Amino acid sequence: MSKRWLGVHVSGDAVTIVCAEVDQTGPITILADETWKLQSGDRSKAFRTMYTRLADYASEQRINQVVIKESAISLGGMKKAHLQAAELRGVTICALASACDVKQVAKAAISRNFGERKADEYIKDDGFWKDNLTGAPMRSGSREAAMLILASR
Repeated sequence: MSKRWLGVHVSGDAVTIVCAEVDQTGPITILADETWKLQSGDRSKAFRTMYTRLADYASEQRINQVVIKESAISLGGMKKAHLQAAELRGVTICALASACDVKQVAKAAISRNFGERKADEYIKDDGFWKDNLTGAPMRSGSREAAMLILASR
């Protein structure tokens, strides 16, 4: 029986979600691929708006499982954008956890535990995506969110 999953990737000012029907094997079926920008202005009010949007989406879509990309250490040094992304990631995790189960996955763990290649090699491979996705079209920039689903099921 298939379940609804969300793959989530957070940047400094946006949340990318890929909603999919997931079975234990075979391709996943993409239902939605969206990026939601944080509204401009007061960041705390923007966080509240994003929290509500994410929690409502997860409830309305009857999401069973969320997989979100975990924070990673930057070799180039910590910058303000990293901290802002961490703030938004925290809001995202809390919002989605209010409606369903949330699992955080490190990209490095995908590289170690999924298949024989690094995660970035899969993300760039058009043939891999043709073989592993059905349903609605998905933007290539959303592959990282979808990869979280594939590697976690």
